[in-house]
Amino acid sequence: MKYTILFSLCLFYGCTKTIVAPVTFDETLLDTLVVTASSPDSELKIIEEDKIYRPSSNHVVDLIHTKLDVRFNWEKQHVLGQAELSLKPYFYPIDKIILDAKKMDIHKVFVNGQVVDNFSYDSTFLDIGLNKTYTNKETIQIQINYTAKPNSPVLDGPNASDADKGLFFINPDGTSKKPQQIWTQGETENNSRWFPTIDKPNERCSQEIFIHVEDRFKTLSNGRLVSSTLNNDGTRTDYWKQDAPHAPYLFMLAVGEYAVVKDQWQDIPLMYYVEPYYENYAKEVYNHTPEMLSFFSNIWDYKYPWDKYAQVTARNFVAGAMENTGAVIFGDFVQKDHYELADHPNDHIVAHELVHHWFGNLVTCESWANLTMNEGFANYGEYLWQEHKYGRDAADDHKLSEFHSYIYATQFSGTHPLIHFSYDDKEDMFDAHSYNKGGMVLHMLRNLVGDDAFFTSLSLYLKSNEYQSVEAHNLRLAFEQTTGLDLNWFFNQWFFGTGHPIIHVNYEYKADSTIIHVEQTQSLPEAENLFIIPFHTSLIYDDGTKETFSLNMNQRKQRFSLGNNGKKVLAAILDGQADILASFVEPRTQDEYQHILRFDDEYLHKRMALESIETIDKPLIEQMMNEEHHFFRVKTIEKFGAQFELSVLKNLALNDKHSLVRVEALNQVYETDSLICLELIKNMVQNENSYDVFAQCLDLWYDLEPKATLSFLDTQSFEYIKPFRNTLSSIYANSGQEKYLLFFEENAQLAIDDRDFSLVDHHLYLIRNSNDKSLLSSINFYFNLFTQATTENLKVSCQNICFHLIDHFEERLLYTEDLRQHIEDINQIKESLRY
Repeated sequence: MKYTILFSLCLFYGCTKTIVAPVTFDETLLDTLVVTASSPDSELKIIEEDKIYRPSSNHVVDLIHTKLDVRFNWEKQHVLGQAELSLKPYFYPIDKIILDAKKMDIHKVFVNGQVVDNFSYDSTFLDIGLNKTYTNKETIQIQINYTAKPNSPVLDGPNASDADKGLFFINPDGTSKKPQQIWTQGETENNSRWFPTIDKPNERCSQEIFIHVEDRFKTLSNGRLVSSTLNNDGTRTDYWKQDAPHAPYLFMLAVGEYAVVKDQWQDIPLMYYVEPYYENYAKEVYNHTPEMLSFFSNIWDYKYPWDKYAQVTARNFVAGAMENTGAVIFGDFVQKDHYELADHPNDHIVAHELVHHWFGNLVTCESWANLTMNEGFANYGEYLWQEHKYGRDAADDHKLSEFHSYIYATQFSGTHPLIHFSYDDKEDMFDAHSYNKGGMVLHMLRNLVGDDAFFTSLSLYLKSNEYQSVEAHNLRLAFEQTTGLDLNWFFNQWFFGTGHPIIHVNYEYKADSTIIHVEQTQSLPEAENLFIIPFHTSLIYDDGTKETFSLNMNQRKQRFSLGNNGKKVLAAILDGQADILASFVEPRTQDEYQHILRFDDEYLHKRMALESIETIDKPLIEQMMNEEHHFFRVKTIEKFGAQFELSVLKNLALNDKHSLVRVEALNQVYETDSLICLELIKNMVQNENSYDVFAQCLDLWYDLEPKATLSFLDTQSFEYIKPFRNTLSSIYANSGQEKYLLFFEENAQLAIDDRDFSLVDHHLYLIRNSNDKSLLSSINFYFNLFTQATTENLKVSCQNICFHLIDHFEERLLYTEDLRQHIEDINQIKESLRY
């Protein structure tokens, strides 16, 4: 998948390094056979009456074991490999085997130790004729000597993607600031870019791999490191082996000059791979890993099932992270120092990838249409971890963020079933339905059956389907076996149905009862136009107590009447536990918001009330400021900061335990008394540990005293600036001083690699306000980055920046005669940019 803009947090690699030319291997000794193949479509698609149906891949051959031996040609960015596959017919006899092997040179093929010529290859499928017909009682040994060329595009045109290489060389010639690395990304079906296999999610096998590298590199793969052998040519061979079977898309390798920090959980070795600068922070980067292993093993009642757990970072990674079995790869944005981790810990993504080792790796979706059987669980694992470690409010805050992302996606891309057999492209399944909606549907299922039944059912699901591929019905059957309930209605509605309810609610408060008028207003296909919704509805009474009622909505319009038990009702809440995936339209009075805020205990209800109220009294302010979750303190200061004493705001700015509260308190001090704020800032910047707070101090200081701020920054020698890089770039751009152009040139490539384009925008602003010499120098700077770029993101970004600067150059030509002497050079650059 190609991303033109993707904002993510990545860190500046601040270490210097010696450039060492990588060892290359001679490919001239390898014979290349070029033949053609008659092969099936890469993804089966059945079209009936203009409706697409994407079935699971048929099991013709059972892949039992894969043994790989790989080395690398860094200069050509090739993989020199030997693959040995053990296979059996799945059921019916076979006389040929078809393997996925994309854009390779096939040198030799062996069947049961004998060289064969009876094969064909069309650059996508390797069709191997067998010497006889084999039954499923017989094992077939296939050996393939090959060269993989992951940089060769599989597709041309709009469907081509720089992210589908399968294996990536980073800084292959060792000339850039980035570390040299090799890493893989197999999901969905891209591992067949670097070794022949049956590249489908419903296949699984055990594996072993021999990786030949220079001795300066560390390696990582699935399974245990069995041996590491130094060779006479200055290389080393690492041998990794995993006995438990998993899907081919989960195979991985990583190569780089990493620091490796070791840890232990019970009998499972843990390994944290980071770039050397972050070695002292490695356990914090992959924070709480041992505790997470205990937590998830306990709640699933299924101990972590693999032989080790390693985590590694990758430069320019094409996904946020990837759950390769026992060897997770993260984008390098997770690398942070102690203080940045305090502001922005990695809990969500670390938990997500760990949960996949049960849901995704142990039990795997049988087709990409069933992807939510992997991703929905991993997404909900983030909620479960937040609930366990930080409390229900933190978990619900995370759930709200997931809900907003899902709603945003439906507004722009529409809706589809969670189990989506009619997708256009399998990569489209990686969306806010499979992830966000999938997690929220599991949360509803939990609240429907209760915690005990929910986790008992999940344990049964795992144990019944371990090391197998699954579909949604397997999950339903596990829940039905545990609970005795018929849950077809729930799964048909939420897994196989489309969209979500839109619910309009009106409350009518009477002396002896509360009337709730409810209507579903969503517009969906006729068969899916109505949702059955079990509500836990709350009434808040004037004595501060709350009572919950069970209501079942099964009509488009319904009227519910709830008795008041002789009490006065202050507010009613239809979705009293805030667990239904729906958009609610609920007109309320200011008094109702006040009562909900004062007496309800659900985070989402209180948050909605605080966002909606227009006035607040002192006791309620104190209540909000004593809430555990930081949102209530932030929002109370933001909306009602004028009611705070200045001394209280200063204390919050200095001492609150959450950086966002400190930032908001500092802003309110600024709004209240700028001179006191200036004094406070000058003290804070000297010893501030929170990067968020430090960045806000700089921003406000520059607004108050630009020259003093620049003088302070000129005296600083920052070793690590990534968390406040954009603040610096904004200040330097607004200063208009050309001496800061060097700062932008030192950080531009890193920012673009991080897909952080704010720095580029600031750089362009400063260039446009600089002299002609600086403009020409900047054009040449980005053109050189363009010509040296090794990633599509960097190349396209620099191309666009150059065209933008050239447009400005041509504007200046209208009134700057001296620039005309450079027209020919600029035209040559323009021609080179049109690659």
